[in-house]
Amino acid sequence: FGSRYTTVLGFSSRPAVTSSGRSLKMAEGRVYNFSAGPSVMPLEVLEEVQKEMVNYKGCGMSVMEMSHRSKEFMAIAAEAEKDLRDIFGVPSDYKVLMLQGGATLQFSAIPLNMLGTKTKADYLVTGQWGEKAHKECNKYGTGQLACNTKSTKFTTIPQKSEWKLDSEAAYVHYCANETVNGVEFSYTPDVGDVPLVADMSSNFCSKPIEVSKHAFIYAGIQKNLGPAGMSVGFLRPDFADGSKELKICPTYCSFKTTGDNGSMYNTPACFTMYVMGEYLKYTKKVGGVAHWAEQSDKKSSLLYGTIDSSSGFYNCPVEKTARSRMNVPFTINGGDEALEKKFLDEAKKHKLFTLAGHRSVGGCRASLYNGMPLEGVAKLTDFMKSFMDENRK
Repeated sequence: FGSRYTTVLGFSSRPAVTSSGRSLKMAEGRVYNFSAGPSVMPLEVLEEVQKEMVNYKGCGMSVMEMSHRSKEFMAIAAEAEKDLRDIFGVPSDYKVLMLQGGATLQFSAIPLNMLGTKTKADYLVTGQWGEKAHKECNKYGTGQLACNTKSTKFTTIPQKSEWKLDSEAAYVHYCANETVNGVEFSYTPDVGDVPLVADMSSNFCSKPIEVSKHAFIYAGIQKNLGPAGMSVGFLRPDFADGSKELKICPTYCSFKTTGDNGSMYNTPACFTMYVMGEYLKYTKKVGGVAHWAEQSDKKSSLLYGTIDSSSGFYNCPVEKTARSRMNVPFTINGGDEALEKKFLDEAKKHKLFTLAGHRSVGGCRASLYNGMPLEGVAKLTDFMKSFMDENRK
């Protein structure tokens, strides 16, 4: 398709990053995108999708045009599930679910499928997404606050000794990484014999996870594994048989219905699933989640180091033990809004985009997902140092 095709999709088709670790060369016209989601994706993945966009592997049509029941798409779905199981070490008896509605729909689906006769569940609330999940549970049962750090403006994770866990709860829910507030669990919470449920949306595929310690893991994929449009779920078999499903659970939210129908009770988010599959192949190519974990540590250490060595010009409000490797919120000069606006405007001149904090929090935020190369974070920290030198009073 040559240059016409390149022009339509807006980026060059020259070779990108390789698994040998050579520096990623940005395609012409692209920027360093620090968006919290949807977010930057590896250029190799985008280029593979670009290559197959109009005529997928010679079948005469695009993935976004083909029937989800066609042999071509069924093969795409099967390979995506196999790669999810391989990469994350999903036990063979767990169901892999591919769900529409993002992670937010699962805030409802979890109590509807998991409360059973117990009617109550514990929530570890360490940020805005955990807070929303807890609020949703109260529509169908009782969401109990095992901890709530709102009084700290969601800047910490309490010690387990401070949690108020109920041994009779149907499950314990936590958000592994709070995208807005920049708080991340660096460990799997120990909640005894009560089933553990995790929203891993914004740190999914950034490090190895202990799937078997969870009854249900769910994650919107638009951070580290593809475009917006679906979430992935890993479900323990005792919650896949419908035995704990509430009678009011809509068919479309039923874990059993989804699992029994191979995530195709209705037409799935076909193109999103396909792109996720390409991202999974790329993840295997570069070394799996161990590679992404190593990169995440390097990128976050570089940025936090710049913040912490600025003598207060930049400040991250989150306790060091709870800091996220994915989402780094920071203020400038004590929250000087005019200076922060100047920072955001000047950053764009250096191809550094989408650095504004969440509208509910303000300040700045850099999201360091898998698709963000180390060189992008290095350019950001170089800019931060020069901006500090020019604007420190």
